[in-house]
Amino acid sequence: MNVKAISVNVGKALLVSALFMLISVIVSLVDGGDSALAPLLISFVVTLIFGAFPFIFVHKTQTLSLRDGYLTIFLSWTLSFILGMLPYVLWGGEFTLINAWFESVSGYTTTGSTILNDVEALPRSLLFWRSSTHYIGGLGVVAFLLLVMPDASPYRLKLTNMELSSLARVGYRYKSAKIIWIISIVYCSLTVACFLSLWISGMPCFDALNHAFSIVATGGFSTKNLSVGHFGSDLINVIVMIFMAVCAMHFGLIYAVFATRSLKPLKNSVVAYYFGSILVMSLIIMVSLMSEGGYEGWGSAFMDASFTVVSYMSTAGFAICDNALWPWLAGVVLLFASFQCGCSGSTTGGIKVDRLMISIKAIGNELRRRVHPSSVSRVHLSGQHLPDSTVKSVMMYIVLYIMVIIISILAVMLCGSDSVEAVSGVIASVGSVGPGLGPLGCLDNYSAQPAMAKFIYTFDMFLGRVEIYPVLVVMSMVFDRRR
Repeated sequence: MNVKAISVNVGKALLVSALFMLISVIVSLVDGGDSALAPLLISFVVTLIFGAFPFIFVHKTQTLSLRDGYLTIFLSWTLSFILGMLPYVLWGGEFTLINAWFESVSGYTTTGSTILNDVEALPRSLLFWRSSTHYIGGLGVVAFLLLVMPDASPYRLKLTNMELSSLARVGYRYKSAKIIWIISIVYCSLTVACFLSLWISGMPCFDALNHAFSIVATGGFSTKNLSVGHFGSDLINVIVMIFMAVCAMHFGLIYAVFATRSLKPLKNSVVAYYFGSILVMSLIIMVSLMSEGGYEGWGSAFMDASFTVVSYMSTAGFAICDNALWPWLAGVVLLFASFQCGCSGSTTGGIKVDRLMISIKAIGNELRRRVHPSSVSRVHLSGQHLPDSTVKSVMMYIVLYIMVIIISILAVMLCGSDSVEAVSGVIASVGSVGPGLGPLGCLDNYSAQPAMAKFIYTFDMFLGRVEIYPVLVVMSMVFDRRR
């Protein structure tokens, strides 16, 4: 294990958090020095020291092995969680130690779950830091350090391949050295476009910036207790819904649309299924709301249904209504949306549309082989033939994903949570969705959950954000060393 190489690259990742803490300090100073100034300033100094410390002892480029790469990813995320909770702990209020940890992990993993009963009680600088954790985590803690590496660096190639799943890399069709830049260009461009659209539509500048950070990162932290519904504007609702849907698509496809100035890159089965599933689920919930949900107009029912479906599928988790008392059918549909989520190559969590389609096609192929043993049947996705190794890895990931959900549900129920909270909370946490059902709905929070259950939720958030394997690899490395 190359400690020097790992420490330097983890330090670079931490310096990104230090930068956004410094910006939050500036926000506090602009507001005349609010109550979060001292906590943010102390947190900035501590994070800066931890981030810069390795550079004092390491002066030469070190070789990065496969094991070192996984450790870099694991430690970059974990230390970001720990240092990111400092502003909350030092500020106090509702932030106990476990609550601050929950809020920090939820922010960096872009899950968007919160323990806050009164978001608007936070000073603006702390709200900005809260949204910043979404923005850092959306692009990826490791992706930020990849941006400062030379194109030819062996670090870039290895860490890019580890940070992105193989399924996510398929759609880019670019060299690994360019993938991170493509993601970053699309990410920043969407942020600017979202901010300007919200600002022009009537949302205050500060709120527009914070919501743009959260929307593009598909996170869900809002500056208001009633989330997007606070603004009471159909125009803002539609803008948020459009950007949530777009940001849950493959960033490589979005880049290709603007690079080729054509919509042809969007003409594939994954995009068709993605938008088709949004429409079908929205219509099902709309009918459910009209028949059992107490809605009197089809327009308002469709708006609430479509916004909530896009919010859950994109894992953004914003709200314009309270879905806590929606009919059971609507809840089942939202659970499926939380399980499936958006597309690979985006900032969303969940199984992802691509994997679900591959698994369905693989099952269909297996059924055909049973009926016609001599036939040759292969899995194709968007006109591309997928090798058996890719199909096998997808099926294994889905099985592993479901195992994590089942084990976590049992663990949370043992902590004292009821079945609805456990099932919806775990699925929402592993899928980075944020809100669940019932007491964990769109306008509710996780403050009443047992402390141990909150810790399990945060572990699920981490697993879902890094797609399970990096955490399991590091855990296996630890046990191997003990043996």
